[in-house]
Amino acid sequence: MNINKLRDIREDNDLSQTDIAKILNTTQQQYSKYELGIRSIPIDKLDVLATFYNTSIDYLVGRTDERKPYKKSILK
Repeated sequence: MNINKLRDIREDNDLSQTDIAKILNTTQQQYSKYELGIRSIPIDKLDVLATFYNTSIDYLVGRTDERKPYKKSILK
């Protein structure tokens, strides 16, 4: 996983690790481990961050450089 994107997007939004930890309902120490690649960030937390930053999970994990989120699909 490209952990640099987590740090870069947080810093681009002038947010601290503590700010993001609160959004994720975790501690700053735990969030720091996600950014450092010590711990894998759970998919549910990636989903929260993608929504918060208005981007895709693929962008956050480095699968794309496109910051725009995907269009929502309606499953029938």
